[in-house]
Amino acid sequence: MTSNPDRAGASGVDRAARALEPLRVLHLEDAPVDHQLACAHLRRAGFDVSALRVQTEHEFRSALAAQRWDVVLSDFNVPGFTGAQALELLKREGLSLPFVLLSGEIGEDTAVASMRDGASDYLLKNNLARLAPAVRNAIQAHREHQARLQADAELAASRQRLAELAQHLQTSIEMERAAIAREIHDDVGGSLTALKFDLAWIGRHAGAPEVQVRVATALETLDHAIGASQRIMHNLRPAILEQGLVPALQWLTSRFERRSNVPCLFRTSHESISLPAGVPLVAYRFAQEALTNISKHAHAGRVTVDLSLSAGVLSLEVSDDGRGLKPEDLTKARSFGLRGLHQRASTVGGWVDVASGAAGTTLMLSVPLREAKAHGPELAHAADDREHDPSGWGEL
Repeated sequence: MTSNPDRAGASGVDRAARALEPLRVLHLEDAPVDHQLACAHLRRAGFDVSALRVQTEHEFRSALAAQRWDVVLSDFNVPGFTGAQALELLKREGLSLPFVLLSGEIGEDTAVASMRDGASDYLLKNNLARLAPAVRNAIQAHREHQARLQADAELAASRQRLAELAQHLQTSIEMERAAIAREIHDDVGGSLTALKFDLAWIGRHAGAPEVQVRVATALETLDHAIGASQRIMHNLRPAILEQGLVPALQWLTSRFERRSNVPCLFRTSHESISLPAGVPLVAYRFAQEALTNISKHAHAGRVTVDLSLSAGVLSLEVSDDGRGLKPEDLTKARSFGLRGLHQRASTVGGWVDVASGAAGTTLMLSVPLREAKAHGPELAHAADDREHDPSGWGEL
């Protein structure tokens, strides 16, 4: 089989044409000859050039609106519309394009200033041999920059979705806790209370001493069961929050002091604070988790809890004089206490700060508030009715 030279030659031309790199050039230039020379150098370097020469601001704006461009070449000194003005226009319009200054003469200081303002590169017209490499480098740098911006945007979106998921999970957990607490209160609590009445009746009407002993033992066991149910119910959903954050923290700190035998001072700047929905529970859980960690790990001799509202920011600070946190305590792979506090605070737009040293540890929750009202005079240590448990069912 014989080959056709014409066809082979045409095929070679087609392959060469396909090998050319498409390049759309917007050229701000008032000299047609300089425009043609620039395009010729780019074609000689392997670009399939599609170029448009403009020389006024109106033409420049119209060209930008008409189509997408791969690169902008710009003379620095164009009568009526300079390269610096063109670069500023791109920035002002929020258009991200590789921008290469191509000028007959430009001072070093001016060129450096243009680079600081966003120009990709600059070169003189008498050195057009650098034009193609400069354009390639500018386009590549622009693509890498855009890829980084897209990656950053995707990462930010991913973090936002993760935060929303964490908030949804936290809300779902609290709703489930509330439902379980209601069931314990209504079903388990009601049944235990009824059983206690029945046992008390049996004890009053039983004549045999051994029956009286068994009844007393059963009542004691039942009291333990009721107490355990109350603690579980309170841990699931602190009903005392319905009375407000200040009473809830008063009760929590008093309860901590009774259980741990560690003096716990609660101070607040206001007797009552009206807070947006969700904030009281976050603050209460923060204090609860902080006090739990203190009782387990701090070996503290004294604890202070401060609640304040100032300049629209709610601050809850829990301090102890214990052993402090070591750097490795904050970076444990499976230590989720502090991470959980940070995540919980973020659900209401707040944050957590940690300060630790030889003198102890301080955890601070800060929550900016749009609407909050504080009432009442200064309140010192709250120790009223320290034995009262407002989360329980009451005495029988």
